[in-house]
Amino acid sequence: MVMTIKPFAYNLQNLYFQLLFWIALFLFGTAKTYGEYDGEVFNQSVIYNFCHWIFQILGANFIYYFLIRYFFDRKKYIEFSIYLILSLYCISVANRIFIVDIAEPFFTHEPKDSLISIFTDIRYLLFHYTFPIISGAFIFISIMFFMRYKDEKENSIKLQKEKTELELKSLKSQLNPHFLFNTLNNIYSLSISRSDKTSQSISQLSDILDYILYKGQKKWVPVADELSIIDDYIALESLRYSDERLKITKKIAIRSSNCIPPLLYLTLVENAFKHGAGKNFEATEIKIELEANEKISVFKIKNTFITPSVHHETGIGLQNIQQQLEHHYPGNFTFYISRENNIFNVEIITPSQYD
Repeated sequence: MVMTIKPFAYNLQNLYFQLLFWIALFLFGTAKTYGEYDGEVFNQSVIYNFCHWIFQILGANFIYYFLIRYFFDRKKYIEFSIYLILSLYCISVANRIFIVDIAEPFFTHEPKDSLISIFTDIRYLLFHYTFPIISGAFIFISIMFFMRYKDEKENSIKLQKEKTELELKSLKSQLNPHFLFNTLNNIYSLSISRSDKTSQSISQLSDILDYILYKGQKKWVPVADELSIIDDYIALESLRYSDERLKITKKIAIRSSNCIPPLLYLTLVENAFKHGAGKNFEATEIKIELEANEKISVFKIKNTFITPSVHHETGIGLQNIQQQLEHHYPGNFTFYISRENNIFNVEIITPSQYD
């Protein structure tokens, strides 16, 4: 996973972590020397520990928030290595000068080390100053990387979830607009002929639109509700075809009040009309089977067709179904599609209960 580069920022969580971490590190270093020294020697040890502790904090934060962010994260590894070595040297020298010129005069009267000695005694700097800085910085940076990875992973999951929700809302709005135009035209024709079916058709269309706009935005709906809206959809689509042109058979067995994502089955029914009856000038047959029991929900739909349609198998409707199933039932569903002897068959099997 590639870690993104963010500007320097201190939030409360970061501040609390730093306080807890560095105080714990200081107390640990003090407790470690508690039994080794007594009296004045122990007090001096605490002072030295405190002086090193200050530069551990400065060094660790400089390495993480500057060198790592602006060189390591940008894959400038050579520059990072050079600046890291120079930074550790400079911080070590500054730490030793701080102790020699500021801290030690308060509790010792020994001769001060010369500046030349401070800058040139690399071995002494390395073992007494650089290593303590590196040890504290290493623990701090390791924890910061872990927290950073955790935050970025959570943000990635959150963004992916938001993206998926937006995609699902978009998918749920993809009911063929031609259906609406055709239905309105059919209702208009019924109204001119003053057919008794006019008011019923308007009511059915209203129910479908209400389902799409409101229940279609929910995560789950009862299978019975989806079936009811499918009946309305079939009734409105049937206005376009004569009985000789379209034959629809249904076999329904609902033994359990299972739930499914809204528009899951309706999209398949729309697909059958669009690529079956809509493109077939001869008689078209659509068969719908639905079984819901305490374990699974099984929906099957078959339609006859004359001319092969690539979009029938790979169009928006079936992609819609696939994406919804992957979102709601990750790795726990069956989505079967077949085309044989001018019969297009789709089958969906989903668990009866799912969070």
